[in-house]
Amino acid sequence: MKSILIFGGIIFLMYVVYRVYRFQTLDDGLDKLIKNGAVILDVRTEKEFETGHIDGSQNISLGTIRERYIELDPEKTYITVCSHGLRSVKVESILKEKGFKKVYNGGAWSDLQKSLENK
Repeated sequence: MKSILIFGGIIFLMYVVYRVYRFQTLDDGLDKLIKNGAVILDVRTEKEFETGHIDGSQNISLGTIRERYIELDPEKTYITVCSHGLRSVKVESILKEKGFKKVYNGGAWSDLQKSLENK
């Protein structure tokens, strides 16, 4: 019983952290960056991208970003998105390692899309 309560508490804590992170990320001016020309970089696989994506977004998967980052302009602003927000964090980090200065994590593409529709 004690281990079930501990496990439940951990799950609840992870959920709260995720919600706070999602709220801060999506309300951190990403819509303004997009209005000013930021490129939405969807880092899911091609098959995932085909099932749905934000109009105008560019698709380069996490698995290919280390080879294909040269297709991107380091002077542009990029907002990385994926299905849940984990891969987009990794790609944000990789691009910053490669010298990109204006890269932001947009989290889950569907959440960002909803956020943009509500603004």
